[in-house]
Amino acid sequence: MDANPAQVSPGPTNAAAPNAAAPEAPTPDATASAAPEDAVDEDAVHTDGVHTDGSPDVPTSGDISVVTVSDAQDRTSAGSLSAVNGIPQPAAATALPTVTSGPGLVTGPGESGTDGFPAGVGDHGQAAAQAPADAAAAEAPEHVSERRERAEGPEPAAALTADRLLNKTAAPPVEGWRRWLFQATFGYVNLGDPDRIRIQRAMEHRIAMRLGERTRYVPVLSRKGGVGKTTVTTLLGMVLADLREDRVIAMDANPDRGTLSDRSPGRADFTARQLVKDRFTVNSFAQLSNYTARDGSRLDVLASDTDPMVAHAFDDADYRAVTDILGRYYSIVLTDSGTGMVHSVMKGTLEKADAVVLVSGGSVDEARLASETLSWLEAHGRQDLVAKATVVINMAAGDRTLVNIDEIEQHFLSRVKNVVRIPHDRHLAEGSRIQLSQLRPATRGAAVELAALVMDELQQA
Repeated sequence: MDANPAQVSPGPTNAAAPNAAAPEAPTPDATASAAPEDAVDEDAVHTDGVHTDGSPDVPTSGDISVVTVSDAQDRTSAGSLSAVNGIPQPAAATALPTVTSGPGLVTGPGESGTDGFPAGVGDHGQAAAQAPADAAAAEAPEHVSERRERAEGPEPAAALTADRLLNKTAAPPVEGWRRWLFQATFGYVNLGDPDRIRIQRAMEHRIAMRLGERTRYVPVLSRKGGVGKTTVTTLLGMVLADLREDRVIAMDANPDRGTLSDRSPGRADFTARQLVKDRFTVNSFAQLSNYTARDGSRLDVLASDTDPMVAHAFDDADYRAVTDILGRYYSIVLTDSGTGMVHSVMKGTLEKADAVVLVSGGSVDEARLASETLSWLEAHGRQDLVAKATVVINMAAGDRTLVNIDEIEQHFLSRVKNVVRIPHDRHLAEGSRIQLSQLRPATRGAAVELAALVMDELQQA
């Protein structure tokens, strides 16, 4: 019976329906089906869609390809599943991570083994046998010190410091009932020192801070004699030398007869003028020590001439020559300036100054002259020295007056940043050599405060 050309078996037609989207790489059969229409022999095709030899029709280009089940099985068995038009090609496989399960199985993203898998992954038996060993190795990592795994490597021997290794214990109180309680309880109750002692220690720490490589110059000024300028210079120098580890020297730059050597312990065989004469032969600190005095204190003192027969005054050139030598071996140079502001030494003194200390007495005229000194500095373009000046109200000679010292202090606080009041002290009122051990606690505390304020200014210079 002749079959209707429109009647096609529903089985093959349904199977070929998914093949409407042809793959990018067609098989040889698909290439033959895509040949031009003029290459197909129309006489060899019957109306029932079957060749005379019984093979199915091959559609022309653009028609739906019909593949039988048997043909698909043959192609599958031949390892050419990609040629089946009905099965879409999978996307490019994602690069697998490197497998390090054992020797010979290390592969990279571009190395592949059998069946298109990375080398070593296809051997499922070996990978499965190696997996427990890898899991056990991951669960039991090698014990390595955390400090050794740091980016900077192992610690050097310098890291073993006493502050790190020793257990710190609080220091016992130094005085008062707190110390008595500490001793009575055999050290079990330690309340520490009072705030006054802690503040004093903080100031001492500020004084002991390093200044750097450059020498600092601090002149002590006064426009009126007898206000205690030399006393303040000596107190400041002794505290600095006692609490600091570097060298501190106080220089008497009074053009006339100075008294700095009279207030400082020790005597020197030479003076500042003789150092000026021998300045080209002084090449070491040992040689310079012959010109300074240090006896009973760490403060070095360079005295001025005391011989009344000397007629030539100490001038600006002498001051610059001496300070150039002292700057080689000392960190801080204090200058006990002469009375007045217009003598020649004052020019070099102010040019080299990093901070100034202005001394005022407790009387009306002394306070007024000290305030006029600040005005003189401002008028001569040294506002920088006024801004960091420290005013000392010296009451060492006596405070039994009707002058309101608080008003004097408030006046100077309106012009400068730091004001220190030195209380009356019988040891200072004697006018002889000063020893820190004989000062009253309040006087010594004021001297330490003065030194701390001056060091604060020098740190910023």
